[in-house]
Amino acid sequence: MRKESNLKTPHYWEHRDRLRQRFDTDARVTTYELLELLLFLARPRCDTKPVAKALLETFRSLNGVLAAPKDRLKEVSGVGNMSVHVLKLVLAIVNSVLSERIVKRPVFTVWQHVIEYLQTNMGYLAEEHFRILFLDNKNQLIANELQQKGTINQSPLYPREVMRRALELGAAAIILVHNHPSGDPTPSQEDVRATRAIQDLGGKLGVAVHDHIVIGKHTHRSMRSMGLI
Repeated sequence: MRKESNLKTPHYWEHRDRLRQRFDTDARVTTYELLELLLFLARPRCDTKPVAKALLETFRSLNGVLAAPKDRLKEVSGVGNMSVHVLKLVLAIVNSVLSERIVKRPVFTVWQHVIEYLQTNMGYLAEEHFRILFLDNKNQLIANELQQKGTINQSPLYPREVMRRALELGAAAIILVHNHPSGDPTPSQEDVRATRAIQDLGGKLGVAVHDHIVIGKHTHRSMRSMGLI
């Protein structure tokens, strides 16, 4: 006669069921609980509560977790390839949704959506990225492209490359964007110098430079609003 199994139900199963029920009934869940729910998909047989809390403690916010480099995520105990895959998939979905809100619309009528997209996409990057928003003669977004990646504190701007791409796309104007991995979005003297060089060349070619946005972790700066260009 076989003995009855002594295996016990893992302690976190009931917690998972309760958390799913709260989420499904639109009850309030905390940020770390949202992350827990997400990690259920990657770790179906593990307790994800301590992993979610460790990720938030390390990267300070849900946005910080989603945008963190893959190798940095894996440094957190309990985070493997599947967890990283799920987190990056969610980030890609978020960026796609935010991008849809601004494509083929006059950017200055959806400016807050533009900033939300840029902040989410670039605010937590570990190295400088230089992005260009290309606009038509109605200031509608016709392309949004990553131009270059730099080191931790430098992404060189090449005026001829910027204008060559603008002319290829038939853009009437552009908005330059780059991030500061330090988190401080204050433009540097080099940022201002490079922007003015692009602006000067654009003036000769009929391509306006509307602004240069510098993205930090929690905020941004507009060179146009600051009177720098």
